[in-house]
Amino acid sequence: MGIARRPGAYVCGIDAAMDVIGGKWKVLILWALDERPCRFGELRRNLPGVTEKVLAAQLRELEADGIVHREAFEEVPPRVEYSLTPLGASLNAALAPLGAWGREHIIGTGDDAGHGDRPPADGGEGGDRGEGGDGGGDGEHSRVDARR
Repeated sequence: MGIARRPGAYVCGIDAAMDVIGGKWKVLILWALDERPCRFGELRRNLPGVTEKVLAAQLRELEADGIVHREAFEEVPPRVEYSLTPLGASLNAALAPLGAWGREHIIGTGDDAGHGDRPPADGGEGGDRGEGGDGGGDGEHSRVDARR
């Protein structure tokens, strides 16, 4: 499934890409799914502050654009997992330099370690997420900027 947005209305490639990743949570959803497939509740826990309604809407849009794959398992209780499609993985790779820029110019770490600042896969505390007493500023910007 390809991206089906405003055909012919884009001014440039950046305009087209921003149409796909626009919104407060989409880039963070992509970041979370880059590590491994996640269930809805796990994504919600990884993105403090997002509401169920907004997360569901953003996931639907990313799925419609061919960025995220939703897999429903036929079991009781029902289980759904979200993962990146190859197109989504390529979009994440394109966003990596933007994350490096944020680390260098906004956070000030100058660390080009890529995804070395990821939280542990078990979803526990740790890593360089800007949570806790790291002096990284307010929780919202520290959490978002430290991820890339």
